[in-house]
Amino acid sequence: MPLFPVLLLTLLLAGCAVSPAPTFSPPAKTASCPPCPACAACPGVEPAKPEVKPLQAAEWSELPGWLDDDPLPAFEAFRASCDVLNKKALWRASCEAAQQLTAYGNLRAWFEAQFRPWALTHPDGGREGLVTGYYEPLVYGSRTQKAPYLVPVFGPPADLVVVELASLYPELKNLRLRGRVEGRKLVPYHDRTNWAAQEAQRVGDALLWVNDPLDYFFLQIQGSGQVALDDGSRVRIGYADQNGHPYRSIGKWLIEKGELQAHEASMQGIKSWASAHPERLQELLNVNPSMVFFRELPATGSGPPGALGVPLTPERSLAVDPRHTPLGAPVWLATTYPNSEQALTRLMLAQDTGGAIRGPVRADFYWGSGVAAGSLAGRMKQRGKLWVLLPRSHTP
Repeated sequence: MPLFPVLLLTLLLAGCAVSPAPTFSPPAKTASCPPCPACAACPGVEPAKPEVKPLQAAEWSELPGWLDDDPLPAFEAFRASCDVLNKKALWRASCEAAQQLTAYGNLRAWFEAQFRPWALTHPDGGREGLVTGYYEPLVYGSRTQKAPYLVPVFGPPADLVVVELASLYPELKNLRLRGRVEGRKLVPYHDRTNWAAQEAQRVGDALLWVNDPLDYFFLQIQGSGQVALDDGSRVRIGYADQNGHPYRSIGKWLIEKGELQAHEASMQGIKSWASAHPERLQELLNVNPSMVFFRELPATGSGPPGALGVPLTPERSLAVDPRHTPLGAPVWLATTYPNSEQALTRLMLAQDTGGAIRGPVRADFYWGSGVAAGSLAGRMKQRGKLWVLLPRSHTP
C-alpha cells in the first residue's frame, strides 16, 4: 500500500481528524490534530495534559515546621471532634485510638502512626493557594426594636426552599439549591437588594435587633458572632442558612471603583470608607447579593459551632472546601502571619466551611473572638500550602 493511505489510516484509527492531502501534493510530514487523548499518535501534536488529582501523596519531611509545632492543641481539638467523627467509618479507628490515649509524651509520633500526609493540589499541579482569616465578631443589640437597635437579625425565612441535590444526584454531594416557589416554579431567592423591600413585611420574624448595619454585614461574612444585649446578657448567633446567592467581595468592588487601593481594602479600611460615605453605605452592602440567616445559641464554649457541629478552637480551626478536604481531618498549614513574612506553620483541624472557600488549596483561619482577633482576621490574605492528614488505611 502507498505511504500516504497508510499514514491516513493510522491517524484516523488513532481518533484524530485529518484532512487528506491533494493527490498532486506529497504527504505532509506532520499532521494537525485537535488536542485529544488519542493524539499522542499524531506527529508533532502534544496530547492535552490531564488534570492533577487534588490529593497527592506526600512525606512528613515535606511539611515545613512539622518538628517545631506543639501538636497538643490540635490533638485535643481532634479528640473533641470525635463525638461527631466516630460515627463515620473513615475516622472510627483514629478516634478510638485518641480516646484510649492516656499519656501525651510524643503526640507527633502518634499523628505519624495514625495518619499519612496528602498535599492538596490545584488541577494544574500548583500547590500554593489563598489563606484568609475569620473571627467571631461582637455586636450590640436588643430583643426589641428601638433606637439605636434598628437592624433586624433573621432566621431562615419560611418561604426559603432548600433542595439537597445529593438526594437526586449522588455526584453532587455537598451541593444545595436554594430558592422560593413562585406559582409552580422554583425561582432564585431574594438577593440583598430585593430583601430590603421584604424586611418591612417580616419585622415580626426578627430574632434580634442590632445597632450597626456594617458590623452586622461583617458578622454575616464571618458566619457567626456574639450579641451583647442591652439587658446585660450575651448570646451567640450562628449560621443557619443563606439565600443561595454567590458571595461578592465589597473590598474588591471598592478597588475596582477606585475608592480604595488594594492595601487599604481590609475590614478596617472598608469601615473607614463607610464612615466617610454614609450616604453610599447601602449601595456598598448591596454589592454582595449573598445573605446569611441565623439561629440563636448560648454564648458558651471555646467558640461558635462550625460546619462539623463542634465548637471552633481559636487558632486551630480551619474553614475548608469539603469537596476536597473531609470535615474533621487534621490539616497541616504552612503560611505567614497577616501582612508579614513571619512563618505561620501549625497543625489545624478542618472544622468549618464558608461560601467563599472554594478549591482544594483554599482555607480560612479562625482567630477567635473579639477586637484583637478581628484585627488579625481582617488583615489576613496570605499565600500558603496545605496537607490533609488521612488515616493510613484510607487511599483517596
